[in-house]
Amino acid sequence: MLRRVEPQEAVPCPYGECDGSTWVLDEATGDARPCRCREQRVRKAAGGGIGTGIGRRFLEVSFDREPIVSLDPIVLRQVRAFIRSVEEKLDTGRGLWFDGQVGTGKTSLAILVAKAAKEAGRSYAVYPVPRLLAEIKRTFDRDASDTYLGFFRRLCTVDVLVLDDLGAEKQTEWVLEQLYSIINERWQDRRSIVVTTNIPDPDPDAPARMLRACVRNLREAVGS
Repeated sequence: MLRRVEPQEAVPCPYGECDGSTWVLDEATGDARPCRCREQRVRKAAGGGIGTGIGRRFLEVSFDREPIVSLDPIVLRQVRAFIRSVEEKLDTGRGLWFDGQVGTGKTSLAILVAKAAKEAGRSYAVYPVPRLLAEIKRTFDRDASDTYLGFFRRLCTVDVLVLDDLGAEKQTEWVLEQLYSIINERWQDRRSIVVTTNIPDPDPDAPARMLRACVRNLREAVGS
């Protein structure tokens, strides 16, 4: 049986610059240029996450459930504020750094940010750092279904990258090179990074500090 397909209504431009087509027409020249909303629309269409994604253990994580509800109220206020303006934070490349002992809710807080990004239609990637490094190594296999450059590009272009359990990886020259490459690329492009670690660092710009630490450690590793 044939069914009539109703035309979809154009999604309004969030900036009020185009008619929802993601293109702006210059009436004087007749030329069209991409609207500011086009890149955002493309990211939303791609959507979803890469890496381990939001695992079943964390699907129901919320501010009203354990372990979140029992965490430091000051930390919770900061995370709530970040999530309330998550699109602005992602657009400006702001991130978060969660440190503490095992079982203190760091990963749950990071997943809250990833879920907020997902609900806002933004792209995200969630990776325990040892798993991320293993995935990078896998791209070098002869029969790998993905290339290093393709994987690297996705890591560097998602709206928010969650690096879980930073510091659990073995520190080698190769590891530092990979972390430096990813963090440096995202830092230059003002892409958001959320880090969980057992390494204390109260600096709100911790991802940038980690970048500098990677550079310093890498130089020491190669003896330069």
